[in-house]
Amino acid sequence: MFVPFFEKLRAAQVPVGLREYLTFLEAMKAGLVTYDLEGFYFLARTAMVKDERHLDRFDRAFAAAFKGMETINSEQVMQAVDLPEDWLRKMAEKHLTPEERAEIDSLGGFDKLMETLAQRLKDQDGRHQGGSKWIGTAGTSPFGAYGYNPEGVRIGQDESRHRRAVKVWDKREFRNLDDSVELGTRNIKVALKRLRKWARDGAHQELDLDGTIRATAEHGYLDVKTRPERRNAVKLVLFLDVGGSMDAHIRVVEELFSAARAEFKHLEHFYFHNCLYEGVWRDNARRWDAQTATTDVLNTYGPDYKCVFVGDASMSPYEIAYPGGASEHWNAEAGQTWLERARTQWPHHLWINPVPETQWHYTQSIGMIGEIFENRMVPMTLEGIDRGMKELSR
Repeated sequence: MFVPFFEKLRAAQVPVGLREYLTFLEAMKAGLVTYDLEGFYFLARTAMVKDERHLDRFDRAFAAAFKGMETINSEQVMQAVDLPEDWLRKMAEKHLTPEERAEIDSLGGFDKLMETLAQRLKDQDGRHQGGSKWIGTAGTSPFGAYGYNPEGVRIGQDESRHRRAVKVWDKREFRNLDDSVELGTRNIKVALKRLRKWARDGAHQELDLDGTIRATAEHGYLDVKTRPERRNAVKLVLFLDVGGSMDAHIRVVEELFSAARAEFKHLEHFYFHNCLYEGVWRDNARRWDAQTATTDVLNTYGPDYKCVFVGDASMSPYEIAYPGGASEHWNAEAGQTWLERARTQWPHHLWINPVPETQWHYTQSIGMIGEIFENRMVPMTLEGIDRGMKELSR
């Protein structure tokens, strides 16, 4: 019965295989969840999603596969009264707290609940607003919509208000983790973790568990060992485009910068405008009177650094190809010349572009930068940065 669900996951490009599907079936067979919509959702997600980037796709596939599961129409309710009484009572004992069972018992039990609903569906001729008996809206009746009852049957309501009757899967709490959308700081950190090279440095700051166990066994008494903390030894030079068309991307670039600072101990950052020229700066408020010569940057940070440019690469082609083409000053050498020097100095380099990849072909300068970087340009999405980190790790 779950094959259509499995097929929808595959159609939504969730990389779920036979192993994950069988694990899910084994969990269902073991009775880990039974007639619990929320528990079923989390069980399925745990068994079949191995990468948080795919959580949003899973939510969409789940909603499509089980659409309507959270609502009950009158015909379904009429059928439900035929459920065996023993089964209903066992489910109540298994899944409800004593307080919840007391609420149900106040109506005479599950069978009475369903019988009452069936009778009211027959007796009620029209829509009822408020109250505590008839099926309607905004009341305390256990049947209907937009009201409250500890164990209600929801009918004709498009969302949960008290989170008692159903779980609304379309809420999609993880939609910002989809690898096709822009990132938040936390998600960028997830992507940047691929660019790691661990090394131990500094004082003895953390417990060496393996060493402690070994020394204790050898000496016959507790012999605590410590070791230097592991840190990310990757060195990174980050060039950030600011001003002009980049103003629209300030938020996401700030998030990238924040994530990079947290992830890399050895991080040097500089700002530029549109294209790299003879000068860069660290403080945008002093961009004209406190610039650093680009030549000094090239000579200071060796080829063991990895280099990342962040910018929309959207400018006049003259700013890249010709001396004097810069928009704010006279550049003695073309921007392309400086970009080539940077690529030569730092063989491991990358350009991250906040413009959606589907729009790159509309801007000539993006194509020019892409050619200079030999197609080492990626979009600022989780998938794009993940792809870029793999490229830098080679």
